[in-house]
Amino acid sequence: MSVSKGPDRVLVTGGAGFIGSAVCRALVRQGQHVFNIDALTYASNLASLSETEGRDNYRFMHGDIRDPALLEAAFAHFAPNRVVHLAAETHVDRSIASATEFVQTNVVGTQVLLDAALRYWEALKGEVRHSFRFLHVSTDEVFGSLGEDGAFDESSPYDPRSPYAASKAASDHLVNAWGHTYGLPVLRSNASNNYGPFQFPEKFIPLMIVNALVGKPLPLYGDGANVRDWLYVDDHVEGLLRILRDGRVGESYVLGGSAQMRNVDVAHRILDLVAQIAPGSTMPEIQFVADRAGHDRRYAVDCQKIGAELNWRPKQSFETGLERTVGWFFKRQDWWRPILDGRYGGERLGLRDAL
Repeated sequence: MSVSKGPDRVLVTGGAGFIGSAVCRALVRQGQHVFNIDALTYASNLASLSETEGRDNYRFMHGDIRDPALLEAAFAHFAPNRVVHLAAETHVDRSIASATEFVQTNVVGTQVLLDAALRYWEALKGEVRHSFRFLHVSTDEVFGSLGEDGAFDESSPYDPRSPYAASKAASDHLVNAWGHTYGLPVLRSNASNNYGPFQFPEKFIPLMIVNALVGKPLPLYGDGANVRDWLYVDDHVEGLLRILRDGRVGESYVLGGSAQMRNVDVAHRILDLVAQIAPGSTMPEIQFVADRAGHDRRYAVDCQKIGAELNWRPKQSFETGLERTVGWFFKRQDWWRPILDGRYGGERLGLRDAL
């Protein structure tokens, strides 16, 4: 276990995104000191961080992790003993239409951040140097697609199938290399599909919820039988903080929700929940559309390692987590309606003719 005196000083990249904002909120509530760097791209939303505003233990910097001078200044000014790297382009559909942005942010950005962290860490002395940790947050999509059986774990071979997955696989390998080559005390995590409050509505679950609430058809790719393992975002954050605090340097940890569901079944459940929240409203239909190019068939995750080593297990079942999520989107239309009116209107993304 790492040892540090007093509150941690955690530099978070991408802290205005879905998972990043949840990490920042959790750390601030715990009394840790947080320095959030975010480029404020289309999926970032400072409204997701409203509860941190005015807190003495939270600071925000608008900046790009590809900027070495900005990162050097951030490390020197904030003097973190922890880094949680979440800044990334994450939507598979967008990566199909525009892979360059994913390579630039996820690969080049990670390399620039690693170099900045390494220079900072090498200059540290004593306990501060000993307790420093760099946690890289990644995805189970780097492992490819499963058949009818089996599950991903930390020993699964890398087999990325989309530009997004390939860019995250590359960043995983960079982090691993900086640990082995330079001794930077790195940790890595690979999580299954997240869902929950504050998720940008281009992703599957919030898109289905928002469409159901506004009476639009729920678009399902292909036959709707693609399977994902769903992890509630607050459970993911709890796992990340345990890894950050007690994870073994150089190790990777896989996190999942133990909730494998077909997309079509998720869509039907969302319609049921929306009907319960808004009785008497006319529910839209599920609409099957052309499949995504290279669509992975099934993901599943084996979390035995993090359970055994760090005593982490998801608290929310898929039923309870989805109910909370649908209820939040119903109540917080002030958060997502401006997105539909501006940055993203629910349109289909990632079509190959966009290349």
